[in-house]
Amino acid sequence: MTKSKIYIKSILVPVIVGGIIGLITSKSIDYNSLVKPFLSPPSILFPIVWTVLYVLMGNSYGILKSKGLDDSKIKFIYYLQLAVNALWSILFFTLKLQLFSFLWILLLDSLVVVMIYYFYNKNKSAGLLQIPYLIWVLFASYLNLAIYILNK
Repeated sequence: MTKSKIYIKSILVPVIVGGIIGLITSKSIDYNSLVKPFLSPPSILFPIVWTVLYVLMGNSYGILKSKGLDDSKIKFIYYLQLAVNALWSILFFTLKLQLFSFLWILLLDSLVVVMIYYFYNKNKSAGLLQIPYLIWVLFASYLNLAIYILNK
């Protein structure tokens, strides 16, 4: 497979997963009706940020894959964190399990840290491209917990 095809596929996978989850949860997202904490962004920002993060995530994985550095450990942590990420939206918005969603996002936080560690050890750029994702997921963890507390 050519490098360009590797990058296209690597970017499309998380973007498509995110899009499917967006379609699944779109009718049940009640973000605007929730009591939100300080620093809560407007709802329009979320799809924009997630699209950028999915592109960075896919590009990061594409770097490893195009260089033949995507061993079984890399693949496992990458796809596991992507699945955990996708399920969070369903847990939080569709099932309204805000406390469980907070515990779930803590798992995601941990998986993203581990992923960055593995990616960085294989290729520094691949690891560093995941830093915005980690920052956003940590911010989302804050929002999740605060929304749970403010809306009990």
